[in-house]
Amino acid sequence: MSIKRSKARANAIRHGYRSGLEHTVLDSLKDRKCDASYECMKIEWEDLNYRLYTPDFLLPNGIIIETKGRFTPEDRKKHLCILKQHPDLDIRFVFSNSNSRLRKGAKTTYASWCEKHGFLFADKDVPQEWIKEKKKTNNLMPKEFMSFPYEKIKR
Repeated sequence: MSIKRSKARANAIRHGYRSGLEHTVLDSLKDRKCDASYECMKIEWEDLNYRLYTPDFLLPNGIIIETKGRFTPEDRKKHLCILKQHPDLDIRFVFSNSNSRLRKGAKTTYASWCEKHGFLFADKDVPQEWIKEKKKTNNLMPKEFMSFPYEKIKR
């Protein structure tokens, strides 16, 4: 059984992206002369194992952009853990549709989840204000690899 892919996703994959939204967002950033980097860093985080998270985009001002079509429970858990373990990072979401429900029948949307947990978000594209935003003095520029900030437990 073959999986049908949209033309946008197939085109994005052909150009080295994981989704059509990532490809669209990067094209938009380039059109606005924003020198964003695609999947240029890794962030180590821990649940019961040590893991690596590769953000979709890093803006020149240090803002990390994660694009999401589907926002799964695993993604939500991962981002809450990363927020707790790396509170100095400025991670923001760009959703295909922030009014989508977390699951069928739920009242909570992607947008309300972000608001509840203190994440900034946008629909379809990175807002110009995020690109123009100045670096925060207390927010260090993310490095290519950010290790787990606490003592590691041998498992």
